Amino acid sequence: MKATYYGQSCLELEINGIKILFDPFITPNELAKNVDVNSLKPDFILLSHGHGDHVADLLTVQKNSGAKVICIAEIAGWLGTQNVTNVHAMNIGGAFNFEFGRVKMVNAVHSSTMPDGSSGGNPAGFVIYAEGKKIYFAGDTALTYDMKLLEDENLDWAILPIGDNYTMGVDDAIKSTSFFNCKNVIGVHYDSFPVIKIDKNEAMEKFIKAGLVLKLPAIGETITL
Repeated sequence: MKATYYGQSCLELEINGIKILFDPFITPNELAKNVDVNSLKPDFILLSHGHGDHVADLLTVQKNSGAKVICIAEIAGWLGTQNVTNVHAMNIGGAFNFEFGRVKMVNAVHSSTMPDGSSGGNPAGFVIYAEGKKIYFAGDTALTYDMKLLEDENLDWAILPIGDNYTMGVDDAIKSTSFFNCKNVIGVHYDSFPVIKIDKNEAMEKFIKAGLVLKLPAIGETITL
């Protein structure tokens, strides 16, 4: 399994040749200016919520790729008004088997509206079960005791927001790992805006001190999970 980072919370997993793109926000992100959004051709797009810094390139990428969009029911309804019909609606606590593996939608503590002000339903995270691995994509979330529900999952990787201000910061992200017992973390949702800029060296040191592995891939970099 491979993961390629495209900035903010946009990350693509490649699972047995199938590409799953999370939260496409690229063209408005100055840090991702070297990424050609039109080159992205995922098979699936997973959306954690409706904010612009997670869906800005959604319609472009979906149109270019024909990808199936997996999202909460309210966003699925909104996509219908945008003439996107290749959609799989879910809700918190539900799971479904797809070609690449199983997806469970889990709670996130945040807010969610679409760029035009329409309801984005509840924010969410996902647990992906594929290739014998379990990957937690937390979405935009505060530290929440609901994460304790993942304690018995034996997660291989957690993709966590670490930028603070709008989501967990580094310290709360570290604390969250003790709720679900995962040592391997990919940090996302940082540096794209001044209020979420972090000291990456300090973040690395804190994770190491806590006995954790923190990966902060460069934009466009691919790592093996």
